[in-house]
Amino acid sequence: MPVLPISRMGADILKHRADDVVDAAAPAVASLVNDMIETMIDAKGVGLAAPQVGVGQRVVIFFVPAERNGSVEVPLTVMINPVIEPLTGVQAEQFEACLSVPSLTGKVPRWTKIRYSFTDLSGQKVVREADDFHARVVQHECDHLDGVLYPQRMKDMRTLAFVDVLQAEAIAKGKAVKVDEEGAPIE
Repeated sequence: MPVLPISRMGADILKHRADDVVDAAAPAVASLVNDMIETMIDAKGVGLAAPQVGVGQRVVIFFVPAERNGSVEVPLTVMINPVIEPLTGVQAEQFEACLSVPSLTGKVPRWTKIRYSFTDLSGQKVVREADDFHARVVQHECDHLDGVLYPQRMKDMRTLAFVDVLQAEAIAKGKAVKVDEEGAPIE
């Protein structure tokens, strides 16, 4: 299982809607997922979409650490052809980071509660509800399937910053900045 190169902002594969997966149980999909898992772990991310590794298919993997989700861990999840439905009109802005936009972070509005459905690797349909950070991760990763990167969702581009600059400024002010697995400040 090789670690795959991660496409960065500007790459054509990240600008277009990914194709639906016809057979979620196909061996090629399982092989792709295994490579994506290795790549995500190596990059210290919490999620990865197939377009980020150069594959234009609607495949997402993610997990949510308990410390970011009210002590409730969401284990590694593989989503094929996911669909998201907002369950509230409420959005919250928080910092996000992305493996395809390295070293940067910015505040992004996201639905605070969603329902999402997908097909798993065995071909079974799964439906879940999520809120807060869990909902944010799912929305962020699924955006990749539609050719959207988080800076395109930002309402105030003044919040787009290099993580190291935010950390240095916080230290200069006598504050500590805690960052998540991908480098986004935790508010």
